[in-house]
Amino acid sequence: MTEQVTEARDPKSSPITKSSGNASGDKIFAGLSYGAGALILVVLAFVAIFLVTESLPALAPTLFSDQDSISSADNFWVYVVPLIGGTIMASFIAILIATPVAIGIALYISHYAPRRISTPVGYVIDLLAAIPSVVYGAWGMLTLSTALVPVYGWLHDVLGFIPFFSGDPSTTGRTLLTSGVVLAVMILPIITALCREIFLQTPKLHEEAALALGATQWEMIRMTVFPFARAGIISSVMLGLGRALGETMAVTLVLSGGVFTLSLISSGNQTIPSEIALNFPEAFGMRQSELVAAGLMLFIITLAVNMVARAIVNRNKEFSGAN
Repeated sequence: MTEQVTEARDPKSSPITKSSGNASGDKIFAGLSYGAGALILVVLAFVAIFLVTESLPALAPTLFSDQDSISSADNFWVYVVPLIGGTIMASFIAILIATPVAIGIALYISHYAPRRISTPVGYVIDLLAAIPSVVYGAWGMLTLSTALVPVYGWLHDVLGFIPFFSGDPSTTGRTLLTSGVVLAVMILPIITALCREIFLQTPKLHEEAALALGATQWEMIRMTVFPFARAGIISSVMLGLGRALGETMAVTLVLSGGVFTLSLISSGNQTIPSEIALNFPEAFGMRQSELVAAGLMLFIITLAVNMVARAIVNRNKEFSGAN
């Protein structure tokens, strides 16, 4: 009797056969998945081809007999480098402010707050991500910029020896630092929501084992939650960075434009998306090629950031503990 039961439970003695209907469904689903993946690559290739083709008059004006140089500067790089600098600086400020705050909020929701508080706070975070960017931009232009004017004066008086706080402080508050704060508020819900879901997926056995060994709540989070969520945190931060790099309307409403400067509290600076939004409707000829070429630079920067983020995630995606 024992031998019969063992033989019945042996997978080799009773192989599981797939029905033809399930096999055909798997093939159809696999084909659709491959097609969707290929479609993404095709669209990305067409976008790259369009940007390169339309940018050639600005990137290589000597190849076109009717255009000797770009109209905005001596050459394209003199024109685009300040825009790249402003874009990177504003995005870096946003990430620097939003990342620790978002991780702290996500930890509070997932591990500290009681359910009656964590649930509504989670809903509020999700709703903040749905607010249009133009609303954030209007808030930054009308309210935040005015409120930060005294702060900029104080930063200039106390930290004026640092290049980032040198120069005449803006009297309107419409500076790169204000733009970075607005971007930080915009990407905060995205990073928070993703980190919250990742923290909640930490294996409970790991957390309970750490607490059973005498770890405090913070030590448990540091030893189990953070190692498990490392790759997810990096992914969420990179997603927020991508949003900050490409944001247009909020930055356009806040920044006043002008000559590029390292000072974060002085009026001036511009970003690539804002430059394109302000000038593309009336642009034609070489001016249009300049703006498309600037968009190509933003495309390359975003692609490089995502490739670096993917490499970091792949290197840290496996949990370092007993998984």
